[in-house]
This record gives sequence, C-alpha cells and structure tokens, in this order.
Amino acid sequence: MTSPTSAEEPWPVRTVARKIADWINRLGQIWVEGQITQISMRSGAQTAFLTLRDTSADVSLTLTCSSSLLRKMDPPLTDGSRVVVHGKPTFFVGRGTLSLRVDEIRAVGIGELLARIERLRQLLKAEGLFDPARKRPLPFLPNRVGLITGRASAAEHDVLTNAQLRWPAVQFEIRNVAVQGTSAVPQILPALEELDRRPEVDVIVLARGGGSVEDLLPFSDEALCRAVAACKTPVISAIGHEPDSPLLDHVADVRCSTPTGAGKRVVPDVAEEGQRIRQLRDRARRALHGWVDRERRLLDQLRSRPVLADPHGPLQQRSEQVGMLRERSRRAMSAVLTAEGHALSATRSRLTTLGPAATLARGYAIVQRIEETDEVDGVLRSVDDAPAGTRLRVRVADGAVHAVVPD
Repeated sequence: MTSPTSAEEPWPVRTVARKIADWINRLGQIWVEGQITQISMRSGAQTAFLTLRDTSADVSLTLTCSSSLLRKMDPPLTDGSRVVVHGKPTFFVGRGTLSLRVDEIRAVGIGELLARIERLRQLLKAEGLFDPARKRPLPFLPNRVGLITGRASAAEHDVLTNAQLRWPAVQFEIRNVAVQGTSAVPQILPALEELDRRPEVDVIVLARGGGSVEDLLPFSDEALCRAVAACKTPVISAIGHEPDSPLLDHVADVRCSTPTGAGKRVVPDVAEEGQRIRQLRDRARRALHGWVDRERRLLDQLRSRPVLADPHGPLQQRSEQVGMLRERSRRAMSAVLTAEGHALSATRSRLTTLGPAATLARGYAIVQRIEETDEVDGVLRSVDDAPAGTRLRVRVADGAVHAVVPD
C-alpha cells in the first residue's frame, strides 16, 4: 500500500480491499474483552453472529463463531454478558466488512469482575483520585442542579421530590441516560461534560437505584471515574443502596448512599434555615438589648456621680478654695511686709545710733587735719573718757593717730 496513487492512476476497489485484508491478516490471533449486545443464531445454521461492544465507548465489533461454540456455553450467553474472546480479525473483501472470527469465548465471572475493580481501585487511589484534599465543597444553595439519571426512574423521582420538599425553588438541569449496560458510559460521559461546561450549574448529581454487581459496573468504569475527577463542578455520587460502593463513590466530591440522600444533601432545608434565621434574629435582638441595657446603666451611674448630679458644686468648692488661698496669700504677704518693716526700722535705728549725728549729740567729735596741700591725711576718732567740751591735741604721723591728749 506504499505505491503512490493519483487521479490519473487510481487503485481499483479490489486492490484496496485486498491490501486492507493483507494488512489485517498480519494481526494474527488476539484476545478481546467486551460486552455482548446482540446474538444472532439461526437454527440449523453453522455460523452464529454476535456484536461485541466496548464497555466505555460507543464502539462495537462483529463476531462470528460456530453455533456449537455458543451452545456449549454454560451458562448461556445473553445480552449484556461480559466476555473475553479469542480470535482472528478477518476482512471480507467481497463485502468490505471487518469481523473477528472467534474460536474461544470466556465469560467474565463476578469474582473476576470484582478483582478487576479492586485492581482499578488501587490504581486510582495510588494516583490520588481518592484523596480527600482534592474534593471540593458543595455550594450552600446551588443556582441550578445538574442531574444525570435514567429516564422516568425511581432515582430521578427520589432526587427531585426530596430536593423540592426541602427547597421548593430549586432548579434542575436533567439529562436522561442509560444507567446500565454497554451504552451507559458512552451516554453518561457527554452528559457530564455538557453539564460541567454550563456556568449556571453549580453541582452535578449522578443517581441510580440499586442493582446487581453487573448492573452497577458502568459506575466503576475507569473512563467515567477519570472524567468525574476532571470536572470543575462538584459531583455527588448517589448510586445504588448503602452496601453498594462503586468506584465513582470514592472519586466524587460527595458520596450519598441513596438518591434520596442526594436530594436531601444537595440543597438546604428551607424550614431549618428559616428556624436558624429566627434564632439568629432572636440572639441579635437579645445581644442588642443587653448592650443597650449595659450602656443605660453606665449612663445612670455617670449621671449619679456628684460631678454630674451638681455640676456647680465643684465649681463653688473650687471658688472657696481659691478665696481661702488668696486670703492666706494676703496674710502671708502682710506678715512678710511687717517683718521686713520691723527689720528695716531696726537697721535704721542702728544706723542712727552709729551715725556721726548721734556721736556729735553725745559730745563726741571727729577731728580732721588738713595740710596746706588740702589733702586729707586721716580721720581721728574722739576719746570716750574725755570730758565734754575738752579740746584735744592730736598727733598724726604717717596717716595714723599716735597720740590724743587734752590740749
């Protein structure tokens, strides 16, 4: 198939079909896992036709096998059976179709399914998809709730009824999908992606009623678990009943044991919130009244103080104190002036007693000799024992009195 072609030299259909068949034949024998969705086996026919569908994508493959191989299956294959088949891909050149010629079919039992789920559980846990730290909190009151569930199912009724009983104004965006079988995951994935893109959807609920392990297998699908983990919108898992625990429960942000529990969890109870508001209002009223009462008592205490009860009284007291201090100052000043006056009088008396006038009045004299040069050589004091009126002769030399004798 590496030869070039052109519009002038195209390949015929037989050449293309033959080359495709040659390439497919190179695959050899392979093992394939899937879910049986259609079995066509006519009585008396040697060949039976089956459709094998991928459990996580909308992809199917035609199988052919001998009718005896199907008849020997115990228990018999039915639509929805999980199987592992061994065969060789075959391209039919005449019809241009691809099929898988099967020579062995193995039913996947419950034990093997549970073992595979457990291995996937350990893988997702190791990658951190179950880590509580990555789980997002639900909004207190979502603007709109996305609901992915089966059409006209009991799970849809339970979620809607319980949510509307708690909050009548709640709004839903409902996407009805298959919730079991081969078409479940291919329908759930696009619905989940669509709701996650809508900005008005604040939370998404995945709901399904109870069922067998095979019925709940889509909710342990790896592709669905990774899609839920990648959602930006919080996701609630409400699958089955309390004992059921698909892997989706561990990946979702919140796990509810039943769809009824999801309806109660997704919105608050309007009656409880109203009661809470009334309690908060009562608490606020009591707190405000208590504060007002405390402030009123404080004002009463302040008004009862003397300074506020009689504001002129302290002023009058201060005025009297000022008058008393002024009087004391006046008396102190008068005492100081009187004392200083007495001291001044005593000083004046001493000065008068010691002055020349008093000396002269007692009959004493001060003799002063004046030289011809009019220079004063000294001052001579009188002698106490000289009689009054006695003339004195004074000898002065070198400015000092040497002798005072009567004349």
